[in-house]
Amino acid sequence: MKVLRIIARLNVGGPARHVVWLTEGLNEHGYRSTLVAGTVPDGEEDMSYLAADHGLEPIYIKEMSRELSLLDVVSLWKIYRLVQNLNPDIVHTHTAKAGTIGRLAAFAYRWLTPGTLIGRPRRLVIVHTFHGHVFHSYYGRLKTNFFLTVERILARTATDKIVVITEQQFEEISSKFRVGDPNQFRVIKLGIDLSPFKAIRERNDTIRSSIGASENDLVVAFVGRLTEIKDLSLLLNAVAGYRKANDKALPNIRLIVCGDGHLRRSLETEALQLGIADGVSFVGNRRDTASIYGASDIVALSSLNEGTPLSLIEAMAAGRPVISTSVGGVVDLLGTKNESLESFDVCERGIGVAAGAVDGFINGLIYLAKDERLRKSLGEAGRSFVVQNYSKERLISDVDRLYRELTAEASEL
Repeated sequence: MKVLRIIARLNVGGPARHVVWLTEGLNEHGYRSTLVAGTVPDGEEDMSYLAADHGLEPIYIKEMSRELSLLDVVSLWKIYRLVQNLNPDIVHTHTAKAGTIGRLAAFAYRWLTPGTLIGRPRRLVIVHTFHGHVFHSYYGRLKTNFFLTVERILARTATDKIVVITEQQFEEISSKFRVGDPNQFRVIKLGIDLSPFKAIRERNDTIRSSIGASENDLVVAFVGRLTEIKDLSLLLNAVAGYRKANDKALPNIRLIVCGDGHLRRSLETEALQLGIADGVSFVGNRRDTASIYGASDIVALSSLNEGTPLSLIEAMAAGRPVISTSVGGVVDLLGTKNESLESFDVCERGIGVAAGAVDGFINGLIYLAKDERLRKSLGEAGRSFVVQNYSKERLISDVDRLYRELTAEASEL
């Protein structure tokens, strides 16, 4: 079975890892996959090395990137020509830009044939995966409505199956934003290589020493891109609020920010203005993120919008307790609420806080800092949950099953 997989760019983040693991794994199951990617813009870290590490040679389309551009017409033509040349059984797109251009090209290929005149378009299955969505917190109202309209049209006319990565995301995209028909959707959770994180048992004191953290300090880690949607300002203010709490029982807090992006300089300035720069370490992008989780006592995420954040899955696999804003697929990761306190929720597998709620984040951090037993139990619950539900092998099996179902249905038409 031939698959053309398209993603807008192989930048640092979950989607790039997802498509690499999926392409490699399915090829090992007898598929012939071609991975297509656009360019990584300035200010974002390129992760194309990951494809090379896994023996993949993507086709790069330099005109395709994240933002809208007249060059998108060139990208559309190039992908259309690729579909013509490769004649795949399935075109599977990932992320918004690739989803638009890739599905339009596949739609054109399917219908621009003499067979259409007798009701026999080319046989081609078109699949799109939402890793997150841009329907709130990314752009202004006008631009958001435009993207939403495009997605609704593409779902109706150029998509056979829509893949989402959480039940929460399905409810949001299908019910709240009315994209596609509910029967078009399939929930397939992320799957990652868990082995580097499951191996973490002891605390990484080498990393802790490098940032000046003592044995008794509470080390909180953030892993991700330094962009607006991650709302790192909330996390910095939460750390500042924690430090201002007049409570001698609280351990000293230190924050590791692992990642890079165009906001790094402004975030460093904000940490200085808040008076916490001495306790915040910006370590940039690292390939060995497992060592960052190993050095931490808590992993934090402060996003305004998420699909299923890879950093929380990795943190849970490493047995670390998490605190996060309860957005998108984070809700599914945290699980059932065990206790709702004034400004945060204690859930099965972590602490949940409303998006933008600085006081809630401060109080949640203080609550975790004071209860070592809770941190340990949340870490153990998270590890068990992720090992059972988020393996790379399970992801490949789920997608293989989906592809076989779709191609069997297409052959019956």
